[in-house]
Amino acid sequence: MKRIYLDYAASTPLDPRVVETMGPYLENYYGNASSTHSFGQEAKKALEESRVILANFMNADGEEVIFTGGATESNNFVLQGHAFSLGRRRAHIAVSTVEHDCVLNSAK
Repeated sequence: MKRIYLDYAASTPLDPRVVETMGPYLENYYGNASSTHSFGQEAKKALEESRVILANFMNADGEEVIFTGGATESNNFVLQGHAFSLGRRRAHIAVSTVEHDCVLNSAK
């Protein structure tokens, strides 16, 4: 029987081009990009090169490209960043009841 995966909100299969591109960083250049040792500096160099490529693709500045660890962190960053930039009394965020918990909780 053929299996069908329907939970793309949680995880998705990788495009073969992504696997090929990421291979060296998963196998050889896996350092923490915030570290000062050579492993970390190699990872940081790759991260910053990726930031430039993405910024150019999106016609943005590199400082506008922010990498996060996942959807919850991204949602919190956007919603709380918007609210804090306006100030508590001026911020208004509308969300639907079907949003993920991280969106609902952050919007509160």
